[in-house]
Amino acid sequence: MYKGIPQTRFDTLFSKTAGPLYQEDSTNCFLIKHVSTGVKFDLMDEYGNAIAKSEVYISESSCLKGIESVRKNSVLARFEDCTEEMNRSAPNPKFVLYTDKKGQFRFRLKARNGEIIAVSDSYENKADCISVIDRVRRIAPNAKLTYSNS
Repeated sequence: MYKGIPQTRFDTLFSKTAGPLYQEDSTNCFLIKHVSTGVKFDLMDEYGNAIAKSEVYISESSCLKGIESVRKNSVLARFEDCTEEMNRSAPNPKFVLYTDKKGQFRFRLKARNGEIIAVSDSYENKADCISVIDRVRRIAPNAKLTYSNS
């Protein structure tokens, strides 16, 4: 559950152009990671929490396009609460709040074309999940790009 306490400690990360940008007390950033199947990003808050995560992209350039889509759509996105019985479907782009199979709260950020461009971890409390959506809206537009060195 999100409590503003770092869930994971990271090694120092480096920007390709600006040198060290991220340490444990980092500012907000999109953390770009090369994984065995491609490239992905996590939107990190100032406490080191991953508040939104991407799919795995085939290339770094497509990952960067995904980041730009999150930056743009997080600000424009409407809110759709699928946990309410009288839920009205909102047009895209939108944050979709839902409960998973374990009864935990999660969100998806959908782009204008309906594609899911970011997802959250699970939260026990609905208010915590909504609070993280608000943080994504605030953080994503100006978050730095940071590359994982692991």
